[in-house]
Amino acid sequence: MHIDVNGLISQYGYWALLIGCLAEGETFTLLGGVAAHEGLLRYGWVVLIAALGGTLGDQILFYIGRHYGTTILGRFKKHQDKIAKANKMIRRRPTLFVIGVRFMYGFRLIGPVIIGASRLSPGRFFLLNIIGALLWSLIFVSLGYVGGQVIAPWLHQLDQHLKHLLWLVAAIVLVWGVRLAFRRWSNKREQ
Repeated sequence: MHIDVNGLISQYGYWALLIGCLAEGETFTLLGGVAAHEGLLRYGWVVLIAALGGTLGDQILFYIGRHYGTTILGRFKKHQDKIAKANKMIRRRPTLFVIGVRFMYGFRLIGPVIIGASRLSPGRFFLLNIIGALLWSLIFVSLGYVGGQVIAPWLHQLDQHLKHLLWLVAAIVLVWGVRLAFRRWSNKREQ
C-alpha cells in the first residue's frame, strides 16, 4: 500500500493547520511554512489560515474568560501575582498586551482568558486579536518557509521511502509535543 503524503498534505493541510492553530499554533505554522516552501500549500493561504485559527482560538478563550474567568483564574492560587501583573499590563497598555500575548511564553492559552476577565471590550479585543494573529502567523509561517529552504535540498536527496518515514516520525513527534503541551497546561490549571 502506497500512501501519498504530499497528496494528503495538499488535500488536508489547510484543515490540519486551522485545527492546530486553534490552541497551539507555532509548530503548525512552522510546518505550514515548510509545506508552502515545498509547494504543497500556498504561502498566502497558509498565513491566512494560521491567522484565522489563531484568531478563532483566542476569541473562544476570550469569551470563556469573559464569562468564567474569575472562577477559572481563582483556581491558579500559585500564579495570582502573575495574573495581577498581566491585569496591570492590560490596563496600562491593552493594545500591546493583546497583540503580544501570543508571543509570551506561558500566556498563549491563559492570556486571552485573563484579557476576557479584565473586561476589555469585545470589539477592541477582536480587532487587536486579528492584528496580533496576522503578525504572529506571518512571522512563524515565514520562519518555516525559510527553514524549508534550508532543509528542502536535504529532503530531496533522501530516498522516497525514507522521506515518507521522516514525515511519519515528524507527525508522531508533533502529536507527542501537542499532547505534552496539553498535559503541562492541564497540570498548571490544576495547581
